Amino acid sequence: MFEYKMVQTPPNIAVEMKSHRGNEAAAYLERVVNEYADDGWEFQRVDSIGVQVQPGCMDSLFGKKVQNNSYYVITFRKEK
Repeated sequence: MFEYKMVQTPPNIAVEMKSHRGNEAAAYLERVVNEYADDGWEFQRVDSIGVQVQPGCMDSLFGKKVQNNSYYVITFRKEK
């Protein structure tokens, strides 16, 4: 039997041009996975999840449209 933990990550990682190496996403993911591994969590996968945000009544009156956002979630597990 396992328990699971989902960790939301930012959709974009900002870096300065002078420090851009091309591996920032991998380095970020590696850091997060190792951090949770130190606490006994085993990395499972990364998923993209779309969330549709509906405008409220007042926003609709002023023409605000539905917003579609993508989020990334890292899944970990460990035995109970």
